[in-house]
Amino acid sequence: MMNSVSNIWHGNQTWLVILGGMLFGAFPNFYAILLSALYIPIIVMLFGLILRGVSFEFHERSVHKNLWCHIFGVGSLVVTLAQGFALGGLLGGLKVVEGRFAGSVWDWLSPYAAFIAVGVVAGYLMLGASYLIARTTGTLQEKSFQLAARAGLFTLLISAGVHFWTTSRYPVMAEKWMTAARLPLGLLILGTVAAFALYFASLRSRRWQRAPLLLNAAILVFSFAALSVGLYPHMIPGVVTSSLTVYQAAASSKTLLFMLASTAVLLPVILSYTAYNYWVFRGKTDQGYNNSEAH
Repeated sequence: MMNSVSNIWHGNQTWLVILGGMLFGAFPNFYAILLSALYIPIIVMLFGLILRGVSFEFHERSVHKNLWCHIFGVGSLVVTLAQGFALGGLLGGLKVVEGRFAGSVWDWLSPYAAFIAVGVVAGYLMLGASYLIARTTGTLQEKSFQLAARAGLFTLLISAGVHFWTTSRYPVMAEKWMTAARLPLGLLILGTVAAFALYFASLRSRRWQRAPLLLNAAILVFSFAALSVGLYPHMIPGVVTSSLTVYQAAASSKTLLFMLASTAVLLPVILSYTAYNYWVFRGKTDQGYNNSEAH
């Protein structure tokens, strides 16, 4: 497992930097409210990322590899739970008064957020198992097929629960989801259902071993796009007091145009070298095989 990600590990961290920079530059008010409300889960996530990074590097050189594998697992679980609670805290609604966060530092901690955090853990298990199906062989791949099916089913159930719970909290969102005239939203929902169906079919057939990973990516894109469209124009939904719309959170038009131009140049470059990295280190990773030595 560690060898399968050893050559793409560092490059993937680029996306965290991009996300933070884009939020700060394009939506400064949203960035300020988000970090004020979700300070604890975000800090815990950063410590988890540090733990993962340290354990990954120590694992390569240490004679006690099992120890660092377990530490890596603990760090990964911490990061996943922190992201889940942050997402749950955001979707659960934050107290926003006159464009500022007016709630408690513990507002993110709720049964709704905990339910979403469990779903995020299941989703990451599903994604990790799909990745291992594409990159490994033998016993590990067989275990990954089994885990992908169980985690996929659990993720589907949790996703359905989040859907009904979220729409019950936000009548406007429920109206959008139930209105047949909302064609883009309906297509996104249909795409999510179809991707899930094809995902389970690909696990049964086992013909194309990259299919579960690609379909998993499609599930993420369709489901989060549907969630965003359902909440639009609200970036931070409000249950207790006012909410924050995308127009209120956005920076000035000149700043947005500058960031759009920068992104149009930088994003293709990042995607190109990321794709090239994946292409160079494509194929299966066997037990005891080190990609860095082979290439």
